[in-house]
Amino acid sequence: MSAQPTEGGKARQALAAAILALLTLAASPALAASKAETEAQFRQWLQTDLWPEAEKAGISEKSFNAAFAGVKLNWDLPDLVPPGTKPPSEQKQSQAEFSSPGAYFSEERLQGLAATGRSLAKTHAATLKRIERTYGVPGPVVLAIWGRESGFGRAKIPHPIIDVLATKAFMSTRGDLFRRELIAALHILDSGDVREAEMKGSWAGAMGQPQFLPTSFLKYAVDFDGDGRRDIWNSVPDVLGSIAHYMAEKGWQRGRDWGFEVSIPAKVSCAQEGPDLAKPISQWASTGIERVSGKAFPAGEAKASGMMLVPAGRHGPEFIVTPNFYVIKEYNNSDLYALFIGNLADRISSGGGAFKGQFGDVGKMLRSDVLKMQENLQAQGYDIGKADGLAGYKTRRSLGDWQAKNGLAPTCFPDAGLKARLR
Repeated sequence: MSAQPTEGGKARQALAAAILALLTLAASPALAASKAETEAQFRQWLQTDLWPEAEKAGISEKSFNAAFAGVKLNWDLPDLVPPGTKPPSEQKQSQAEFSSPGAYFSEERLQGLAATGRSLAKTHAATLKRIERTYGVPGPVVLAIWGRESGFGRAKIPHPIIDVLATKAFMSTRGDLFRRELIAALHILDSGDVREAEMKGSWAGAMGQPQFLPTSFLKYAVDFDGDGRRDIWNSVPDVLGSIAHYMAEKGWQRGRDWGFEVSIPAKVSCAQEGPDLAKPISQWASTGIERVSGKAFPAGEAKASGMMLVPAGRHGPEFIVTPNFYVIKEYNNSDLYALFIGNLADRISSGGGAFKGQFGDVGKMLRSDVLKMQENLQAQGYDIGKADGLAGYKTRRSLGDWQAKNGLAPTCFPDAGLKARLR
């Protein structure tokens, strides 16, 4: 390298000096004073705004003051709107939104989680057996959720929850939501289930190994080890029991599977998916839909209801799912999440592997392009659900119906070739 800077090097040095000057200015007493003023407003808000609400909710003044004695605003959290500023204006999506769903199902990750899950199934066999007896939720499903949410309790969950919730309740784009969760967190502290120093969670306010929001903790957390406390941070029985209780309360059907990967014949329209188009699984089978494993559908499932699911249309694996699939979605409202949990549970319980169907190249569409398709379908009278640029089941099946009516082979998924035709 040359010892003397080039003209380009000089220009870069000048730019670096300018940036340094700006950073120095940003760290000036004026900005520090601004943050200090916001901190002061926060302390005032705690006493004049939040405290009356907490008192009305049954929180004692002693408990309230103790909870907030050392709390500070966490300026590193996303989506913050300090007093006197405006939320960032919503901008149109410009980047490719739909990366291929195949990336979500990392085979290396799934194999690692499954191996650990099978080991833990043996370690906690007695607890899981009691959980299944109590709540009807299979142990492998509970383990799969535990593994997905916190790596079986090994993931770092570093944030003091009161700090996170107080910051977001005071200055975030969803203040009302976090305000409710903050009051719920105060009730948890009042219950004595956990000390504030141990009450850790994510940057979004989800707590402990099952990643429960405080309101979910109050509704669904259980003391499954019998020590008098609901401890989802340190007690494995409480963690597993709480997950199972959550699933049971959301409607898990005892004795039923979550779903089956299938092959749907070309003659059967993919525009029949969705929880509102359920029919007996035997009726689906009568149309020629078969399990990719080659096995028959279980006899106990034949007369029970099932739903078609084609998360990537004809460009990926296809499924007949049970109502339990949608119970898993209550934990995280995503088809891919529920499929991940179902697949991981199958691997833990029976050594299953990857889905047979491969997710095709469905990562080319911009969210704004999908939104335009949705708006055009709506204008033609189709029910696409919410026009948000995300291809949910109503959008997928509406596309399939539109394709069939216009002489196209239904694929039930947005692609670039439809942009010009769907106007």
